[in-house]
Amino acid sequence: MCLEVSCHWVLIFLLPVIQAGSEAKLCASLLQPNETLVMTISLMADGQNKRLLHESSDQEFHRCFQFQVSPPLVDIPNHSIKSVLYCSALMHRLGSLCNASLFYGKCQCGGLPELFSALQFSFCVVHGVGTGNCETYHPIIVCFHLTGITRSEEKNIELSYVIGELTFVDTPQIYAHGSIIEGKINAVRFNNTAISDMIVYLFEEKGWSSYLRLQNLTTDGRGIARFSVNTTSMPKENINLVVMEYPGYRVPYFNRGQHVLSLIQPAAPDSKPSSSLAIQKVEKPLACGQAVSITIRYAIVGETVPKGSVDVLYLALSRGVIVQHGHVNVTVHQDRPVAEGVVTLKLAVVPEMAPVVQLLVYSMLPSETVIAHSMNFPTEKCFRNKVLVEFSPSNVVPGEENTLHLSAQPGSLCGLSAVDQSVGIMEPGTRLDADKVTLLTEVNNSGTTIPTVLVTLGLKLATNLDIRVPSCLSYQGNQYYRSYAGPRLEMAVAGGLAAPPPPPIQTVRTFFPETWFWDLVEVGESGSADVPLTVPDTITTWETEVFCLAPSGFGLAPLVKLTVSQPFFLELTLPYSVIRGEHFELKATVFNYLSKCIMVSVTPALSSNYTLTPLRDVQDSCLCANGRKTFSWTMAPSVLGVLNVSVSAAAVQSHTACDNGVVNVPERGRIDTVTRSLLVKAEGTEKTHTYNWLLCPTGDSLTEEVELQLPQNVVDGSDRISLSVLGDILGRALNNLDGLLQMPYGCGEQNMALLSPNIYILEYLRNTKQLIPAILDKATKFLTSGYQRQLNYKNADGAYILGLFFTYGCFFRLTAFVLRSFGKAQSFIYVDPATMEQSKTWLERQQGKHGCFRILGKLLNNRMKGGVTDEVTLTAYITASMLELNMSVSDPVVDHSLSCLKNSTSDLSNTYATALLAYTFTLAGDMETRARLLQHLNAISFQEGGLLHWSQSSETSPSLEVEISSYVLLASLSASSRSTSDLGYASRIVRWLVRQQNAYGGFSSTQDTVVALQALALYSTRVFSRGGASTVAVRSPSGEQCLFHVNQSNKLLYQERALQDTEGKYSVEVKGSACASVQVVLHYNIPTPTRSTTFSIQVTPDVDCNSKSLRPRVTYHGKELTTNMILVDLKMLSGFSPDPDSLGRVSCCVDRVDIKDDHVLTYLTELTSLFPFHITLDIIQEVPVQNLKPAVVQIYDYYQPSDQAETEYVFPCK
Repeated sequence: MCLEVSCHWVLIFLLPVIQAGSEAKLCASLLQPNETLVMTISLMADGQNKRLLHESSDQEFHRCFQFQVSPPLVDIPNHSIKSVLYCSALMHRLGSLCNASLFYGKCQCGGLPELFSALQFSFCVVHGVGTGNCETYHPIIVCFHLTGITRSEEKNIELSYVIGELTFVDTPQIYAHGSIIEGKINAVRFNNTAISDMIVYLFEEKGWSSYLRLQNLTTDGRGIARFSVNTTSMPKENINLVVMEYPGYRVPYFNRGQHVLSLIQPAAPDSKPSSSLAIQKVEKPLACGQAVSITIRYAIVGETVPKGSVDVLYLALSRGVIVQHGHVNVTVHQDRPVAEGVVTLKLAVVPEMAPVVQLLVYSMLPSETVIAHSMNFPTEKCFRNKVLVEFSPSNVVPGEENTLHLSAQPGSLCGLSAVDQSVGIMEPGTRLDADKVTLLTEVNNSGTTIPTVLVTLGLKLATNLDIRVPSCLSYQGNQYYRSYAGPRLEMAVAGGLAAPPPPPIQTVRTFFPETWFWDLVEVGESGSADVPLTVPDTITTWETEVFCLAPSGFGLAPLVKLTVSQPFFLELTLPYSVIRGEHFELKATVFNYLSKCIMVSVTPALSSNYTLTPLRDVQDSCLCANGRKTFSWTMAPSVLGVLNVSVSAAAVQSHTACDNGVVNVPERGRIDTVTRSLLVKAEGTEKTHTYNWLLCPTGDSLTEEVELQLPQNVVDGSDRISLSVLGDILGRALNNLDGLLQMPYGCGEQNMALLSPNIYILEYLRNTKQLIPAILDKATKFLTSGYQRQLNYKNADGAYILGLFFTYGCFFRLTAFVLRSFGKAQSFIYVDPATMEQSKTWLERQQGKHGCFRILGKLLNNRMKGGVTDEVTLTAYITASMLELNMSVSDPVVDHSLSCLKNSTSDLSNTYATALLAYTFTLAGDMETRARLLQHLNAISFQEGGLLHWSQSSETSPSLEVEISSYVLLASLSASSRSTSDLGYASRIVRWLVRQQNAYGGFSSTQDTVVALQALALYSTRVFSRGGASTVAVRSPSGEQCLFHVNQSNKLLYQERALQDTEGKYSVEVKGSACASVQVVLHYNIPTPTRSTTFSIQVTPDVDCNSKSLRPRVTYHGKELTTNMILVDLKMLSGFSPDPDSLGRVSCCVDRVDIKDDHVLTYLTELTSLFPFHITLDIIQEVPVQNLKPAVVQIYDYYQPSDQAETEYVFPCK
């Protein structure tokens, strides 16, 4: 930026950082012009000069000019601003004309950046670039962009016991004896994150290792602890403040904070007073939307003012932007050597000022001196978009219909949520509020001189005036303060302290969620919307949060609470699940919210599924105001499955006096019935067997038979069997989009396994014109939540990770997986293009000079290894992903990788790699290489009974077999031209794949499920037909026959029936002209196995019957040196739950711990062969259970679930 003026006195303020594309302000003041001012403002960048303003004036003025910035982010180093002040009267002072320029990130020091530019590589400063004059360069990371060279060095690093830091902020440096000192302490961890609810200790240091404790403080949610110290009784000397996190010595530790308060000494007799401005603080935050009065105290000493007045100017800044400016006039009488008084300015408080507005006042005196002062004022947090929420009716009972009235600016999109108040109590600090939205870095509090003001506010100054020297100087470690006569110093200093910122109707209740609603609502042009709701059955207070986005800005509604109550209510206490043979105490507690006594009758519902024995006489009972009473029964379930337990409490008429008074019968809510579910499980470990057929008759009927036989050690009564029929091989997956695998989804890849099948099924339904609004709505909701959840696993550089401790080998594959899935999802939901481009760029940077992608670490599934390198497998996967994104084969990255892959096709010993290469070259259109690879694959295939599949080696790996066969299927179907024989070949693979499906439409693990469903969706698209119908007849061993009809109108309908016979021969016959997918699922329990060849697991209860801990010990005994990712699934004993605090105390190899129902799921990055690994978990007994049965702990390989082990553990205390 260049500024040229012809003038007398000029003062110019501008901001040092200007956001690209934004509007910026430059504020200029002209004093005592003796000629016409010509001001030119130009923006210079990349050798171009753009004039922003050209104006002339011969009158004093104070103006701010607005201009648009279009180049990238502009940084103005401190040393790069030079005043452009051209005035013949000042030539002797300035010497020559100079230019004020804004340099675009260009640091001119010793030619180092120019040297870097010539070599065409970039540098990244590790610790920072020293001060503004660029005197010091710290260690750098060098990246050569053109040569592909990388350099690595080994360095010794020092391990530190410092885990955080305590510092003083917004604390004055000087004080007057007898005053009250106010300040703040900031507590942060080693990664600079704030620490809330931390106790810190404030001391006065009296000498070496001698401390006087002043206060104990606690930090707030932002890590800030405020303090005040009355100095009246303290000695008249400097005060050395020290803050510690522990009044003693221990490691690890926090760096303590130190701060010196220097005592103001009395002015010397011969000291000369000077002019000053002092902003008076306001005790309360400035009210939003109002014009507030700010008082400025001034003292103008020894000035000759020809015109009889001076101007006091002000700038209001917030978030790095000048939001308001103006000036007020101060009268100065010529016959007085000192002019003192106050002047008031009006500051209009707008939302853009929140949370803090920085006010600068300054004045240019006739003596060419500039005086100034600045102060921060907290403001109320408010937003442009005014959002209001209310419920109608405002008083509700459980299950009642209600309406949420929402108002916001027209066109707003609003996020609504209502969460049980108890969640906020258990997890404080998670609620969205105005403080979080407007959270900014703490800013310095005040300044009293121009240099101090500029540093405080981050402003840049160009002027030809003398600026006032600092009020304090440092020399040899001591601070020397300038003297001020009378009370003026005290006023100026006191003004620098900011005010601290101010926290017979029956009700049947079965629905008890923690989150009531969580949704997006569009506010139309009317600016309002009504949302119909049904109040859940929980007796609680719902906390509702609503925020809105509109073109005009953000809006946040005040927290609205809706209390759900009734005159009295019932609460049941029972465990989530029990094992058959256990019994427990069922408790029903009745609460009375009335102001009078009632007579309560409590009655449990009768059921043949369980027995209830009263623990004491259960009869009508008096319950007075705000009282409670508990009724108890011993409950013994008699059947397996989900049981509904219902208990009713009724307020009844009675002639019996309660508390010497007549009982009351409420008009509303006289009967409260609560129904809760209880899961009763069989003993031992559950086993599941599925039998699948894809039968496509073309004239004659097709028949399949299966002989079912239970093992001899089956747990009595645990066996059950079901039959399901669909007209589409993807229908079962469509019916279970949220649960294709009965496995956890706690890491990056597992989330993608939930997300990507939605895309393949949606593409199939859309391509075949079967996509109806209901399916689209359901699937896109899964897609949207999965997309948002996946972003949690994205690194800053664009790579996606499985979890905290996984290696780069996982990063590459998962990033490519995410990239291609997001690319396909773009046709159904919004996906940020910048996010995809960042991941694509990161992947491309990992390509080696030979075209293959470099792998660091290992692949996810160690059974993928074979005769070729892991880099070939990884490169094939990444290249296929890029081709699925419709990247051209002529793209340099794709072309380079295909060249690398082609060189590796001479080694076909790895079946997995060969199948993946066949698919990749099919997508690339290289038919010659594709044909050679498919020919080899056909030669090594397994063919039996018209079915076709592949295996990696002689060692059985069901997951890898499915994945390999799916890649061959994709390669067979992805070519631009296909013959009837190609489809026939593919159908043999499909029939084998269908037989491997689990009961939910998925397969063994995540990777095989994703690839197999992609292949099945492509096959279904290729062979789709709109005609045909079939009848499916299933005959059971006892002779019972079940008939199902499949046609075009119900082909996606999931038809299921429970069967009776769990042993014997079943026959399935399909007649007609349409395909039918038939599945029989057999479940049963067996005693938990105690032997395993691959893993071993042992659980040792560490119990003193008061403090209860479990220590699972797991060991790997397989052939590989290390395992894949491991999951430990620990079922809680009946009536127990994990201690939430212990879940966070995990070791370095535990990547994640999740809770699902009554199971604790622990993710282990890997296990090393023969090295045992221990996990410690504390448990809490919430409901006492008698005849307690053992619980099962299972360990398994996530990618090879057949590699597993189980054991049981018991609770030794009675």
